[in-house]
Amino acid sequence: MLQSILEFFGIKKKSKKVNLILFGPPGSGKGTQAKKLEDKFGLIQISTGDLFRYELGNNTPLGQKARTYMDKGQLVPDEVTIGMLKNKIVQFPDVNGFIFDGFPRTIPQANALKNLLLTMGQSVTALIALDVDNEELVTRLLDRGKLSGRADDANESVIRNRLDVYNEETAPVYTFYNEINLAQTIPGKGSIEEINSRLNNLISTFF
Repeated sequence: MLQSILEFFGIKKKSKKVNLILFGPPGSGKGTQAKKLEDKFGLIQISTGDLFRYELGNNTPLGQKARTYMDKGQLVPDEVTIGMLKNKIVQFPDVNGFIFDGFPRTIPQANALKNLLLTMGQSVTALIALDVDNEELVTRLLDRGKLSGRADDANESVIRNRLDVYNEETAPVYTFYNEINLAQTIPGKGSIEEINSRLNNLISTFF
C-alpha cells in the first residue's frame, strides 16, 4: 500500500542494497562473472586484490600500514582489509549494492564483513557459490597460466596445493552462510554465457 502511494506521487521508495558474495575456488570464474553482473544489475564489484593494489599503489595510510606487514612476510590483519573495504563502499552511496569477490576467505572475515555492513545499515543478501570440480579447475588454471604467464597458474602441483588450502581455510565460509540460510550454489561448468545466465536468473529474484 505504501509503495503504491509513493509511486502515485512519483516517489520511489529506496530499496535495500543487494550485497552479494561471489564464492568459489581459484579458477571458478568469479572475477569474470562479477564484471558482467556489475553492468546487468548496477552493482559494484569489490575485489580485495584490486583494493590492495589501489591502496599500495597510491601509498594511502592503509596501504602504508599493509606494507609494514607485507614487508615482514606477515599476513595483513583483517582490520586493515576491512578498512579498505569501507573506503570503497562509501565511495558509492547510490549504487544498488556490491559484489564481494575474493572476500571473505575465513570465518573471522565473514564476521568482520557482517559487522561492517551493520554499521552502514546493510547486510549480506546472499553468498552464491560457483560449483566446479577440481579437475576442471586445474585445467582452467593451467590454460590461464599459458595466456597470463602467472607462475602460480603454470604449475599443476602449485595449483593443487592452492585448491587444498582453499578447501581447508575458505570452504568453511560457505557453511557459515548456509547455517543462516544465505548460501546458494549454482553449477559453474559450461560457457561463460551459460553460467552468467544462471547467475542472472538467481540474482533477479533479489530485486
